[in-house]
Amino acid sequence: MDHRRSTRTAAAVAAGLLAATTALVGAGTAGADPRDDVKVPTAVGYGGAISTVDPEASRVGLDVLRKGGNAVDAAVAAAAALGVTEPYSAGVGGGGYFVYYDAASGEVHTIDGRETAPADMPRDAFIDPATGAPYPFTPDLVTSGVSVGTPGTPATWETALDEWGTYSLKKALKPATQLARRGFVVDRTFHDQTASNAERFAAFPATAELFLPGGEPPVVGSVFRNRDLAATYDLLAKHGTDAFYGGPLAADMVHAVQDPHTDPSTDLPVPPGYLALDDLAGYEALLQDPTVSDYRDYDVYGMAPSSSGGSTVGEALNILETFDLPGMDDAAYLHHYLEASALAFADRGAYVGDPAFVDVPLGTLLSDDFAAERACLLDPAAAAPKPVTPGDVDADDAACGETIAPADSDTENVSTTNLTVVDGDGNVVEYTLTIEQTGGSGMVVPGRGFLLNNELTDFSTVWRADDPNRIEPGKRPRSSMSPTIVLRDGEPVLALGSPGGSTIITTVLQTLTNHLDRGMPIGEALAAPRAAQRNTASVTAEPEFIEAYGPALKAYGHTLVPSGDQFTSAAEIGAATAVQIRDDGLLTAVSEPRRRGGGAAMVVEPARP
Repeated sequence: MDHRRSTRTAAAVAAGLLAATTALVGAGTAGADPRDDVKVPTAVGYGGAISTVDPEASRVGLDVLRKGGNAVDAAVAAAAALGVTEPYSAGVGGGGYFVYYDAASGEVHTIDGRETAPADMPRDAFIDPATGAPYPFTPDLVTSGVSVGTPGTPATWETALDEWGTYSLKKALKPATQLARRGFVVDRTFHDQTASNAERFAAFPATAELFLPGGEPPVVGSVFRNRDLAATYDLLAKHGTDAFYGGPLAADMVHAVQDPHTDPSTDLPVPPGYLALDDLAGYEALLQDPTVSDYRDYDVYGMAPSSSGGSTVGEALNILETFDLPGMDDAAYLHHYLEASALAFADRGAYVGDPAFVDVPLGTLLSDDFAAERACLLDPAAAAPKPVTPGDVDADDAACGETIAPADSDTENVSTTNLTVVDGDGNVVEYTLTIEQTGGSGMVVPGRGFLLNNELTDFSTVWRADDPNRIEPGKRPRSSMSPTIVLRDGEPVLALGSPGGSTIITTVLQTLTNHLDRGMPIGEALAAPRAAQRNTASVTAEPEFIEAYGPALKAYGHTLVPSGDQFTSAAEIGAATAVQIRDDGLLTAVSEPRRRGGGAAMVVEPARP
């Protein structure tokens, strides 16, 4: 590493130590005033760490760690708090993926808590019977009952606690329940997300009553309370998830989906959906093996299908491993990153779906031989025309360039949230959870205080027999969520993840290569300007990325276009969290300094400068 890099590293550590001290002061202040809105993006110290997008959620998780709870306990408690403060990104009405490193066994485990399609959902569910054409994706299909899948988040929490936690669900939910009752301070991000969804929210009286008091978004600096959600958490604390997947609460969800109650003045069609009591009663969060890819000196663990995160990140890393990324200049490195991502996305579209319904060739997709066949298509001097075609996983000793017909692109959206936790015993949790769109389906279950997801829009809109992501009853739609834990010599060194729809994959991939190959400190690697190549004609990029690298990448043939989310009005890609773990036990927790209003990193015992 050169002197300039060393200087930047020292500066980053110093900044992290200052941030850790600031975080400690902020935590003390929060004890006097229970509402904590101080966001510190980096914290350095020992004994445990947590990073989320929200200071209230991070504080909840930190308190659990300080009181002797483990990483799983803290993750569930923090996730429940995010259901309060980040209700447009996560909550009990959605699903997600949970990755856990167990320090005692040295093993990595995962939970697939993805939503499922109702048993009565037809293959033409996204086709407007009045026109015979697909519903417009936004806002018609998203803002509907037909987009709602069977939620998996409560089952994920209960499964994680039962398998690896020390807290009961009741104990884990208590801090978030208190938070929902006393309220949190509305920030600019919450206000803007509400305003961007005001038309959709106004279509549902229950949603408007909660999130549009007086017909307007909550004012920045005001206190937002959700007593209905507190009551829902109380119900789960008392009766467990049986009270969610059955009984009056389940009936309320089914009624909201099958017979949406809308404001008479709305122009949105709000197609009814198919969620039924039997779907809820039969839901199961799945314990399954992780994906693993050996990358240089590291083992990178992620989520297997139904998520495409582990396979696509892993394949792209395997492709990039054949090149000397550390020895390249910035433009050459980024060119290789973009091209490898496009190749992996092509294979994702062709082969990855719910393995209960699709024979996913996971071993081939993550093999070094297949990666070599794909890497030979990567021209170090020029971008390939997009979309590139998928590789042929059935070919014997395939020659370079042997491919099949391209697959369709997807419609997965950019919301979601992520958290990272490490405890004092070395257990690690990386957890990505979501309700899909910013604001999900837009439908609050009346009297229950939470939004229902629109995850079924992650299925392909038009049914095709050879599409691994086609609609099928009981199936889990393909996801891009990529919670990732990195080991070296069997010990965890890094955990990270991000929201962002299909840009989750590129965010995790870019952050990993920034850190592991380019030598960036983890805070810099996470904060660096981002670009996403998902096998499309143009590269989606943040404005800062275009300004810094646009001309150099144009010389390779890349076309860069600004990123943006119609539901948040933010030209951003992702909102990641991470914790780096050193051999001596020093933890560096990092979150976004700017994206989504910045995040909140905290440690149990801050290191002193």
